[in-house]
Amino acid sequence: MRPETFEPLDLSQVKTVPLASRRNKVKLADLAKPAQAGASFSRFLDGLPHQLAASDFRKVVEAIVSANRRGRPVIWAMGAHVIKCGLSSLVIQLMERGVLSAVVLNGAGAIHDVELALIGETSEDVAGGLEEGTFGMAEETGRFFSEALATGDGGMGLLLGKRLLETHAPYREHSILAKGASLGVPVTVHVALGTDIVHMHPKAQGGPIGEASFYDFRLLAGVIARLGDGGVYLNVGSAVVLPEVFLKAFTVARNLGHELSDFVTVNLDMQQHYRPLQNVVKRPPEHHGRGYALIGHHELMVPLLVQAVIEDLGDA
Repeated sequence: MRPETFEPLDLSQVKTVPLASRRNKVKLADLAKPAQAGASFSRFLDGLPHQLAASDFRKVVEAIVSANRRGRPVIWAMGAHVIKCGLSSLVIQLMERGVLSAVVLNGAGAIHDVELALIGETSEDVAGGLEEGTFGMAEETGRFFSEALATGDGGMGLLLGKRLLETHAPYREHSILAKGASLGVPVTVHVALGTDIVHMHPKAQGGPIGEASFYDFRLLAGVIARLGDGGVYLNVGSAVVLPEVFLKAFTVARNLGHELSDFVTVNLDMQQHYRPLQNVVKRPPEHHGRGYALIGHHELMVPLLVQAVIEDLGDA
């Protein structure tokens, strides 16, 4: 058809409906409550609108608290950036309160955790180190990993945590790995060979690294096997490695006949990436659970989430 054959439609005969008969998504009860100086955190949380991410946030908190009260697993997986944002103390608090059944780290997360325990500092200047040829060449970090993995059979997380305790690392009270070893809370570490600075150390050996991380994969699969009937899995700030590990461990558990239904998965990150959305939020719970995606900076969202959980649990 030629453009000149089009004519504007006449709207005079359009049929309308009464406003009161329309189904609406927003009601007065859903609106945010005005801010109040000096308000408690509970009042602040109650004042959030009952819409979109605020509603999902509440549902995530409810799922974590419900799982804890019912004795179901709550698994906290996280990338290294979460530790670099200064949030280890909050994860440790959830471990001490008995909220977390397991913590899952990638290799870089374990490195930052160990360095904080050893010297109270971490996160080097990568650009400066590259220029000087010294990036990732810290002697103590690489030696610690190699010596820890040489101490015996078992998972990397436990071997590192026990080593921090045995050597009386000066700042071990700030270590997730050490806290896991002392509390008996599994902390699993999942590495990709060649991605971490400790793999460049003169004493690094692929065999012990691979064996220890493979043990942790099997251990995590055992934890995920009990995720059904109200368990919660959170992926916080890992875009590739841990979402892939979760999907494979989940598959192993289901392949071996473990009932996995009525569970909750959560991805919390500064932006949503493909693998966490598919491997954590969408695919595993598609027919048997619920998945939530929360967006926000770790240094803001993680404290809000932990505080909300602690508030709901109270002194129990």
